[in-house]
Amino acid sequence: MSHDHDHDDHHHHHDNHFSPMEARVRALETILTQKGLIDPKAIDAIVETYETKIGPRNGARVVAKAWAEPDFADWLKHDATAAIASLGYTGRQGEHMRAVFNDAETHNLVVCTLCSCYPWSVLGLPPVWYKAPAYRSRAVIDPRGVLAEFGVTLPEGRKIRVWDSTAELRYLVVPERPAGTDGLDQEALADLVTRDAMIGTGLALEPEAEA
Repeated sequence: MSHDHDHDDHHHHHDNHFSPMEARVRALETILTQKGLIDPKAIDAIVETYETKIGPRNGARVVAKAWAEPDFADWLKHDATAAIASLGYTGRQGEHMRAVFNDAETHNLVVCTLCSCYPWSVLGLPPVWYKAPAYRSRAVIDPRGVLAEFGVTLPEGRKIRVWDSTAELRYLVVPERPAGTDGLDQEALADLVTRDAMIGTGLALEPEAEA
């Protein structure tokens, strides 16, 4: 059975359109819950794992590699889809990835104003707020205000660039590498990269001060 007909066009892609993966998860959830085989709370825990642990770990490793290896960072800048695929993380429908790098001048923030396009293969499941109309409209109109609500205050002069993802193009924000991380290996660096930092609603974590 081919799924080629479902090309993630925008007219398919409003909020009640689940991807095949989401649809399967929902169906499984319903069956297991009805049969009394699993507590819905357990499912929440599994989803939470996907949202915050497994999925974003892929993206975190991409960022850590870019921090540690200038050649990889360069590749990621020029062809994020290929660079990310080289680590084995590819989108289900082959959507293109673009990496945008935060620096002293510019902070990048990702939103999907039309729908809820999200780079599943590197960030796992989208957080609930990502799909909320308030985030989708306000991230564009008042990105500084939105960041403040996430507890992110940027230096006065720093520009905020808002990237609107589409079904064809998904963004990954590469946060700035925190100070004091020179001695860390990539796995330790990846631990500092949160999902929100890769959407632009957060910054990478500071390394724990050595006790």
